[in-house]
Amino acid sequence: MSRETCYRCFWPKPLCWCPSITPMETRTRFVFLMHPKEFKQEKAATGRLTHLCLKHSEIHMGVSFDEHEEVQALIHDPCNLAVLLYPGEHARNLSNGDLRADELGRSTLVVFLLDATWACARKMLRLSPSLQSLPRIMFTPSAPSRYVIKQQPQDGCLSTLEATHELLLAMDHSGLDHYELPEQLLGLFARMQDFQIKCASDPARAGYRRHAYSMPAQRAAPHGRSGDRRSRFFRTSENQPKPSSSTSNTSVEPGGIAPGYPAAP
Repeated sequence: MSRETCYRCFWPKPLCWCPSITPMETRTRFVFLMHPKEFKQEKAATGRLTHLCLKHSEIHMGVSFDEHEEVQALIHDPCNLAVLLYPGEHARNLSNGDLRADELGRSTLVVFLLDATWACARKMLRLSPSLQSLPRIMFTPSAPSRYVIKQQPQDGCLSTLEATHELLLAMDHSGLDHYELPEQLLGLFARMQDFQIKCASDPARAGYRRHAYSMPAQRAAPHGRSGDRRSRFFRTSENQPKPSSSTSNTSVEPGGIAPGYPAAP
């Protein structure tokens, strides 16, 4: 018999995260665009946990968003300044103060984050010209990815949760927003991974994983054509700090990673 599930955090009710989460107030509105694979199959989706931590956030599932009424309403609302968290040559680096609070005026800053793997995030962006046309923002990460149970495709990639944490740090520093509980997101991230590692190392526990997780330093570096494409994407000039990326797996590539930037979930 399947276990009863909490349909807020999508974990079994005995392991529900919700009672330990304090939704934070933000001036910014965070919109997680989650690929269907991430939404339906990824049990450790950090985008969903991040959404629960942010009072002014929402999740929309899909691959193409040009016909998505709620997403298009947010983009075209004259009271909003809609931006996409995605690194690149023309992205404004919030860690460097490239976007100032006085530029917002009375507008609400709406940040879209792609929550998917690199490949899925690229497809989501390719099929959504309205997202392609948005101004892009990024940040310079303060630390490498803390993801232990998944391997990031390259340095600079973060999970959606980590990308949101780094973004909030940069926004707090630049006066764009106030990061009320900076320890909460990373605390949840560590607890979630500790639980999964414990389960994977228990030989008596049934489940899909039959072997314990290896340490990140023991894993082979990603290689192949897809890794080369990502390297070209993140290449920067010698005088420019390397941007962070997220897409879940999300300013990072999501979901996998987050093009949260595309990063890992």
